[in-house]
Amino acid sequence: MSYQPQFTITPLLLARVENISALRERILSAAVDVAWIPALQVETRARIAHSSTAIEGNPLTLEQVRAVDAGRADATTTDRARREVLNYFAGLRNVEKHAHKKVIEHADVLELHHIVAAHVMDQGLAGRYRTIRVHVGPYVPPPPEDVSGLMFELFTWWNQAAPALSPVLTSAILHYRFEAIHPFADGNGRTGRALALWELYRRGFDTHHIFAVDEFYWEDRPRYYTALQEVRRRGDDLTIWLEYAAEGLEQTLQRVWTRIHQYAARTSPTKLVLRPRQEQVLQFLRDHGTAAPAEIWAALGISRQAAIEIIRPLLKANLVLREGTRKSGRYRLRSPAS
Repeated sequence: MSYQPQFTITPLLLARVENISALRERILSAAVDVAWIPALQVETRARIAHSSTAIEGNPLTLEQVRAVDAGRADATTTDRARREVLNYFAGLRNVEKHAHKKVIEHADVLELHHIVAAHVMDQGLAGRYRTIRVHVGPYVPPPPEDVSGLMFELFTWWNQAAPALSPVLTSAILHYRFEAIHPFADGNGRTGRALALWELYRRGFDTHHIFAVDEFYWEDRPRYYTALQEVRRRGDDLTIWLEYAAEGLEQTLQRVWTRIHQYAARTSPTKLVLRPRQEQVLQFLRDHGTAAPAEIWAALGISRQAAIEIIRPLLKANLVLREGTRKSGRYRLRSPAS
């Protein structure tokens, strides 16, 4: 048995999905200016970490979150506030690392929650489904003994039925259903939004990891909570929620398009259209920091010569830097300040 979401494709929802598709294609088909892609990725992670933790009450500003990420947090920030943000950065790295995972299981979500909620929970245990009843305002989620079964049903839908729908819809459906089950005693909001992002990555919707949808939710939290509550008020009909989430994704892509031009205007005109293998190299370096040439071609399962041909344009465009000699050197991503 699997979860069966109920919704209607209204003219408004269809129009938003079509606009999102057009915006996404415009972004992906644009020539990628390799000088600003890493900077935009760093900025996107900071915006996601800030907005998702701020929704749950974290007091740090975006500038303070950037400072925490850079290891220069000031004395005015509390240990817990810093820990919540650092945890979320780690959660985002975990999602990026497993962006192409085919099947999501209990262990994957438990691991993500453990990363996001470790040492910042007011009740319950990080990485463990709740064993207590909880309340979310007037809403009472299912009893703890039902959580594992409901999550199993959600995983079945996610792994089997969701690929037949647009990721614009499935990421929002996953987000809502996870929050409705509320499987953990604490940290459900942050984990649920990370799962929605994971779905966009898994489906290849955000290949460069430059969409910060949580900003939209953060900027009008009352409307965000109202949209979630409206589903329950309408007998689990997701239509209004999907229209709202699609509006958020549409606005997010419009902002990304604007930021692309802002970054491009500040950097050199050197352009490079990234091939899938080159994106894999960049992701490998994001995950590992630095890597020897042999480690890269082993990870990609290609020959030494093929790896050289893939990396050479990245070096020429200054997106990847080589440290050391040709024989003993290692590759790393160019940082925004390099």
